[in-house]
Amino acid sequence: MIGWIKAHRRSAIICGLTLLVPLLLYLNLVLSAWGMRTEYAAEIDRLAPRIARLEGVQQVEEELRESAGIVQQRMSRLVYPASAERASVAASMQTDVRQLMTDAGLNVSNSQVMPVREEERFDFIGVKLTVAGDMASLDRALAELADFSPLVIVEGLDIWPTRTRRGKDEPEVQEATISIRLLSLRSVI
Repeated sequence: MIGWIKAHRRSAIICGLTLLVPLLLYLNLVLSAWGMRTEYAAEIDRLAPRIARLEGVQQVEEELRESAGIVQQRMSRLVYPASAERASVAASMQTDVRQLMTDAGLNVSNSQVMPVREEERFDFIGVKLTVAGDMASLDRALAELADFSPLVIVEGLDIWPTRTRRGKDEPEVQEATISIRLLSLRSVI
């Protein structure tokens, strides 16, 4: 065979190249398949944590649904619903707060609805009140505001004492004029 290769060098090179081309194609195919296999293995390794998270979510899906329901109930007690219009929410809040202040023993001399501030998920609806009365009445009003539903937040409170004249036997009662800014939230979604 070596003698033939030496005698027919040109034919041997042609035969060798003819055999080499399929061999190179075969090696290319094997290496490509190996590369694809490693890419798929890496993709599977990247998917494994995602699949594990999804399986974990499926295991606690019922608990998540219950929690979402509880959050929705609590949120409905704290904010006005999105179905209520801004103007009606503001008017309702103003009326309710005025009544609360009057029931607590304060005299409401002025109230106004502030411009609505829009945020991502909530509208901030504000009411500004000017009331007058004694400190015990203010205390009662603030305690009742804490129990008010939906939640009303005291955004600002300014108090100016009022001079009072009293007789010798009269108990000292501190009267004041109070400017109070209240805020409530309305869900946008």
